[in-house]
Amino acid sequence: MRKLFVVLMFLHFSAFSQNDSTTMETLLKETALLDYSDTTIQELISREGWMALDTVDRVKSIYNFVRDDIPFGYNLSDDIPASQVLKDGYGQCNTKSTLLMALLRACGVPNRIHGFTIDKELQKGAISGIWYRLAPQEILHSWVEVYVQGDWYFLEGVILDRSYLDKLQALNPDCSTTFCGYGAYTDDFENPPIEWNLNHTYIQEKGINQDFGLFDTPDDFYRNHQQKMGWIKQWMFRTIIQKRMNANVERIREGG
Repeated sequence: MRKLFVVLMFLHFSAFSQNDSTTMETLLKETALLDYSDTTIQELISREGWMALDTVDRVKSIYNFVRDDIPFGYNLSDDIPASQVLKDGYGQCNTKSTLLMALLRACGVPNRIHGFTIDKELQKGAISGIWYRLAPQEILHSWVEVYVQGDWYFLEGVILDRSYLDKLQALNPDCSTTFCGYGAYTDDFENPPIEWNLNHTYIQEKGINQDFGLFDTPDDFYRNHQQKMGWIKQWMFRTIIQKRMNANVERIREGG
């Protein structure tokens, strides 16, 4: 049955560009970070009933789950497996991307990752004071690109959960256009394009600096690119800064 499923999916997605050498099988493979055979991930897929949905509704439901049921927050590292993101119960751009990719692949939807750096300015507020000054000027960033009905769609809008974004908007009622800070950088703060229905979604793209290009898996991305921090700053992030950033995010989510 699994072989038949793969064959059917291959035939369906063989309409990739003639210049695209990446096979559909590559864009569905499991890896150390995309560990979708993990029991918790398989139980989640079964519980949510995603495989019973058509492709568009499946992608939409998985996207909404990762956006809103995995609240915005800072994990200890970018390169943690999808099962750990699910266990943490929160995530940021890179870790949410890993979980989103794993869930989509487990449900037969091909995808890849696009790597960047973003300016630390958009994190201001989530991190403040001396900790903000010590942070690297450029922060590793990524979004998922999903292949649906013959087109690629960029899913960056998955980063901030709706509850957090609603509170952030309520705390800044006079801003309707460009907003930068607290994990957002958008020119349409009042109505940012975070809902997916065969379109691109964004919430931080205005802060992008470097473009590292496309990678088949997050494993490949992190083998080539890591957040540039010395061991002292890494230790400070893991022991002090990460907790402070998550506390600031929760303060916003609680409306304070």
